[in-house]
Amino acid sequence: MPAPAGGRAPSLDKDPRRIAGMFDAIAHRYDQLNHLLSAGLDRRWRRVAVDALELIDGDQVLDVCTGTADLAIAATAAGVPRVRVLGVDFAAEMLLLGLGKLRAAGLDGQIRLARGDAARLPCATEVIDAVTVGFGIRNVQDTAAAIAEMSRVLKPGGRLAILEFGEPRMPGLRAFYLWYFRWVLPQIGRWLSRHTDAYAYLPASVSAFLTPDQLAALLEQSGFTEIRVERLSFGVVYLYVARKVAEPPTVD
Repeated sequence: MPAPAGGRAPSLDKDPRRIAGMFDAIAHRYDQLNHLLSAGLDRRWRRVAVDALELIDGDQVLDVCTGTADLAIAATAAGVPRVRVLGVDFAAEMLLLGLGKLRAAGLDGQIRLARGDAARLPCATEVIDAVTVGFGIRNVQDTAAAIAEMSRVLKPGGRLAILEFGEPRMPGLRAFYLWYFRWVLPQIGRWLSRHTDAYAYLPASVSAFLTPDQLAALLEQSGFTEIRVERLSFGVVYLYVARKVAEPPTVD
């Protein structure tokens, strides 16, 4: 991907300390920019992901790369009784903002936040009913290790929903989108967040990430089945839905 106008090519180093520091630096503008740069569609994308999980009464949900907890909040807003959510992220400032949102909404008893790494989740094995990841899987240093961890903590038959940015296929829309994503978005993000690299990193990381077919294959290799890949908003975002393979029945 070319460097934004007047700038250098963004670094794609995904060392956890570097990525956490970058997100901490833009935390104060993160939610505002998400809503602005997606024209408010980010809220709909999260609702679609939560609906795909088909949550039931009492489910325990793990939201990986939770950021400021928007997807965790969406999981509790689906109207399913007694759903509990643990949100995990390695960016401390993002978690502090998320905690403020939870307290303001009276959700701090239903949603807990913890600092942690997606490749070393702070959960016991096979205790989680559903896992969500909202626009964070591409920021993990070792994607395969993170997905293996999600499989580990999920109960057999547990569900997974991943939202991640993509690139539209329709030629005219694709050209416009890539122009906006690679040139306009970094300029707006830099102006509002006062951070030089974060919103240049975003489009570069999307272009360099696994294709939808590659991510689906990785899910299958990691013990997931019933894998479904959906294009949202003409392919601007992809939703990956999968289920952890259930334990085979025992034979007496």
